[in-house]
Amino acid sequence: PFEHEEMTEDRTVYNVATCLKSSYLVADAIFLVDNQRYTMKDSPISHNLARINSIIVEPFFNLLCAGEEKKSKYIGARILDAGDIIQTLVGWTTLGYGRSPSSIFRSFFSMKRDFRNKATETQKGVQALDAAVSGLSIKCNPLDAKRALYLVSAPAKGINVDLIKELGTYIKNIAPEVILRSGDYPREKGNLDITLMLSEMSDVEKVRGYFTKAISIIAELKKRQAGLISTQRGIDITVKDIPSLL
Repeated sequence: PFEHEEMTEDRTVYNVATCLKSSYLVADAIFLVDNQRYTMKDSPISHNLARINSIIVEPFFNLLCAGEEKKSKYIGARILDAGDIIQTLVGWTTLGYGRSPSSIFRSFFSMKRDFRNKATETQKGVQALDAAVSGLSIKCNPLDAKRALYLVSAPAKGINVDLIKELGTYIKNIAPEVILRSGDYPREKGNLDITLMLSEMSDVEKVRGYFTKAISIIAELKKRQAGLISTQRGIDITVKDIPSLL
């Protein structure tokens, strides 16, 4: 729910907590998305919803296409397929997506690339991954994740060993306990995209907050109900000696 709904409507928090618990008990994994992270304050609600939906689905395109690619020139050295995704998805899950303009270029005088270009590409990859971490679909601590995967989508010549190594090191530094899976998808033109997934989160502050608030709401409702019953009894006792016209 949006922030204003949480602040003014108790039933919204209660409904969210109930749905989260019910889903968690039966689903293999749950993607958590905080709408408030993507809202634009001065935009109409309809525009915000359309934008949020677009942002939510964008990371899934490359993620779902990479393992199903048929054209050999678009098949990466390390394929990330449905099996990897299934093995990664457990419990509370968050998704991030980052993009940097690719630094691949061809010199007018030479078709060769030097080490400086490779270093720049690696830097662009780290920037994209940093954007993916910053833009995770819900605020969380990566240290709480037990599983993770990332997919690099870029022009084929922009994906090198140094880039993959640097990205893996980055993720292991922020989430040292994760079982990490990775892949590359040499399809993007002009951009270097990173799709990041963190799963099996042992704690998510937002979810814990909903459960805590829901318990408080339930306790308050019980008190109110008990108070209404007590008040009704008091009224009944007060009016019992008053004659009725019926």
